[in-house]
Amino acid sequence: MRLVLEKLLRDGRDDALLRFTLGSICLQEGDGETAILHFQRAIEFDPTYSAAWKLRGAAMLKLNRIEEARRTWTEGRAVAEQKGDLQVAREITVFLKRLDRQCTAANRSEPET
Repeated sequence: MRLVLEKLLRDGRDDALLRFTLGSICLQEGDGETAILHFQRAIEFDPTYSAAWKLRGAAMLKLNRIEEARRTWTEGRAVAEQKGDLQVAREITVFLKRLDRQCTAANRSEPET
């Protein structure tokens, strides 16, 4: 499927849905860097594409880019709320809470110097 979509892209078709779908496939395949690029392009096409914001943050987290994930999700949640996409806003809120708990737990387990 990825190859078919990449061919569409090479053939000149480029839009938010194509980029979102490619990003989703790349994320599932473990290619986080490429996923981030596709999600970013989807957001450039449609800044209100809340699902792209959500998965862009997930890709960043997979690459251990924690602060970038937090910023992306924070902005994405605001976009989702403004758009009225309450489901995505709730999901992002859950992701942010989990991230905060993980960071707090990691800070507790670090030895003091």
